[in-house]
Amino acid sequence: MNPRLLHLLTLAVGYWLTSENSGAAAGSIPLKDFGGLPVLMNGRIQPMDSVARNNLLQFRTKQTVALEGGKSITANQWLAELMMKPSLADTRKVFRIDHIELLGLLKLPTEDKYFAYNQLTNSLEEIAKQAQRVSQVGTKERSAFERQLLKLASAIRQYQRLRISICPEDTPDWPAELKEFQKLAGPGAAAVHAQQQGKEFDKAVFQRFADFVNRYDAMAGEAAVLMIPPGPSMPKDGWRNTGAALMDIPRGGTIPPVVEFYARMTAAFRADNAPEFQNALAAYQGWLAQNMPGELGKSGKEYFFNNFEPFYKATALYLVAFLLVCLFWVFWAEWLRKAAYGLLFLALAMHTFGLVFRMVLESRPPVTNLYSSAVFIGWGAVLLGIFLEKFCRDGMGVIVSACLGFATQIIAHNLAMGGDTMEMMRAVLDNNFWLATHVVTITFGYSANFAAGLFAIFYLLRGVFTRSLTAASAVMLERIVYGIICFATFFSFIGTVLGGIWADQSWGRFWGWDPKENGALIIVLWNAAILHAHWDRLVQARGLMNMAIIGNIITSFSWFGVNMLGVGLHSYGFMDQAFLWLVLFITSQVVLIGVGLLPQSYWRSAKPLEPPKPGSLPPPAARPA
Repeated sequence: MNPRLLHLLTLAVGYWLTSENSGAAAGSIPLKDFGGLPVLMNGRIQPMDSVARNNLLQFRTKQTVALEGGKSITANQWLAELMMKPSLADTRKVFRIDHIELLGLLKLPTEDKYFAYNQLTNSLEEIAKQAQRVSQVGTKERSAFERQLLKLASAIRQYQRLRISICPEDTPDWPAELKEFQKLAGPGAAAVHAQQQGKEFDKAVFQRFADFVNRYDAMAGEAAVLMIPPGPSMPKDGWRNTGAALMDIPRGGTIPPVVEFYARMTAAFRADNAPEFQNALAAYQGWLAQNMPGELGKSGKEYFFNNFEPFYKATALYLVAFLLVCLFWVFWAEWLRKAAYGLLFLALAMHTFGLVFRMVLESRPPVTNLYSSAVFIGWGAVLLGIFLEKFCRDGMGVIVSACLGFATQIIAHNLAMGGDTMEMMRAVLDNNFWLATHVVTITFGYSANFAAGLFAIFYLLRGVFTRSLTAASAVMLERIVYGIICFATFFSFIGTVLGGIWADQSWGRFWGWDPKENGALIIVLWNAAILHAHWDRLVQARGLMNMAIIGNIITSFSWFGVNMLGVGLHSYGFMDQAFLWLVLFITSQVVLIGVGLLPQSYWRSAKPLEPPKPGSLPPPAARPA
């Protein structure tokens, strides 16, 4: 093996096996274990780290917060500040505002795009007023300004709810307040009872107790995160927020130990007392290990997954593999192609690890929402490209895999900005055999259609702009595209039928002309039309490639477009923010089709497109020395 190839693969393996990024805090208090604490949010148990990442991604479109001087803090650090030291968190620039009109309304500097909560406090009333007005406007009638305003209002609302998940935001000493409330609970409840009976009562006790109750009742109704696990005699899903747990004290209850653990952590965090923070955190972890080991273990696994970042690493490897293939086509050094091929295997292994890990965490099939569909489509396309490269050995399989793997990961990253990617599934999507087989099969069909379309794009680009499309390589690509479309037709058809069976079980009818169902049917019909046209020689190689690129348009619309319509049983998320990107993608495909329709005389590879003798396998493409 070429020494350079060996060295490159060694570095890649080292990167692949790198331990997870624990996201150590920027301050003196380590927060790694804090990020692994389990909470209940969005209907599922998840680590504190996931709450931080998912919310910060929605607020800021990033999972870190930039500070002055080029420094930054992790999402974990930011959430700890927000919950335990909000006065500091309010200075962090976590709200992204891009719209110039919205910046003008809020009187914010137009040269910035990230802003702190403190910069928005004077405009909170106006934001709420405008959001109330916009909410009465139909979704499709809202302007870009109105959509941005609603997004900001929702982010601020969520920020405020996260802020009071551990304690009221204006509490100077949370442990001391809890002790006072516990001591006052009995006399306060008696004073309230006496007041209701019209008897004499201690007004000072009554007023102080009422102040506590009002504060905690507001927390009970507003706090975003359920942080208090159920007690020994409660059902496992009986998680409560801090306010709800404290409201039980006047009824004869006591302060839950978990509230006291968090109170100790809060006091230590505010005082920057790392040893005390670690002691309180360790005490809570010990309580969890004894009372809720399953939840602690699940949360720890997801925390590891978040910090190991397998999809991010796979994305980086796909990019490097793509660059190596480009260098291979420039220098024709075989070791570059082999290195790219090896990196592609590593990227697929990392991609597969992430995919399987998510399945284990969710106990669900690999595709449950648009985010997971993007991850799975990329995985299937990479697997197909690796298989084809084994026979082509000219870099085409590698570059198709790298492009689709990278592109689908970017799509998945942007979809993650919509919220929790491991959200609980809707009742109609509850796990069963037909759902699992339907989503996996139909998504394999998507992968194959995109792979065929990308091979077709490279065929046209090589033919029009380079002289590298020899007769042998042209026939090889034609056979590859035709074979992939056969594969795509089979999986798309079977997946559509399985979807009908699932629909019959879930909705009581096999077919209902739902937009998503129509999209799946159009894919099958278009693929059948391609196969028929090529089989009967109604189209030659160029026609096959152009039809495959049209397949990209149809598949993208079936995958994303029907969700944007906002109608039908399959429109689980209205995604108007992706509309522009879908239009740009379709426009690019139309332009490529126009390139493919150029007369043969305009192609730089016009001469070598003579087909070889029937039945002969084309030899590998000739490469310059």
